[in-house]
Amino acid sequence: MGCVSDIEGAGSAGAVTDEELVRRVTGDPGSPAAQRASAELFGRYRRRVYIWCFRYIGNHETAMDLAQDVLLNAYRSLGSFQGDCRFSSWIYAIARNRCFNELRRPAIFAEEPVEDGVRSADREDPAERMVQRFDEERLLALIHRHLDLQEQAVLWLRCFERMPIETITTVMAIQQSSGARGVLQRARRKLRSALQRECKGGEIRP
Repeated sequence: MGCVSDIEGAGSAGAVTDEELVRRVTGDPGSPAAQRASAELFGRYRRRVYIWCFRYIGNHETAMDLAQDVLLNAYRSLGSFQGDCRFSSWIYAIARNRCFNELRRPAIFAEEPVEDGVRSADREDPAERMVQRFDEERLLALIHRHLDLQEQAVLWLRCFERMPIETITTVMAIQQSSGARGVLQRARRKLRSALQRECKGGEIRP
């Protein structure tokens, strides 16, 4: 994991350093001392990681979820921290990469395409929150199960390829008066219902 050199470490003068806490956690995993060190270490960064994520994403709920992912990933990867940079730089790199990956995810239910890679918190459909519970493979499987071939193609071109509605209508030779927009709306309704059933049934969990 790369490091970012200009991120300051946490803790006041005289406090146990982040790096010392890392050594305590990894030196005797599972011990009470390691658990206390882990709680102290990640407690220092819980709010900071959330702020980093919010600055990238611009949505409170998404930033909260991402921050939890970052902290869990950092905990699981703690053994890979080599100490060649500040711990704060190391965990910031994890947060940055996680946010970049999130921004690359397609906004399935946004009526307009994502602008400049940043989602608008004001137009986020609640169903987007459900989409985040699925990894890419499972989301694609859900799309294939519940949408017909035309709906799949229109959804893919609009949400994954960011193709304009008018262009999709022409490319797909859609004759109905509403063109690709009508197909896309139908696909989203069906996918939203499928997501609700899957999440309610607990078949796919966050």
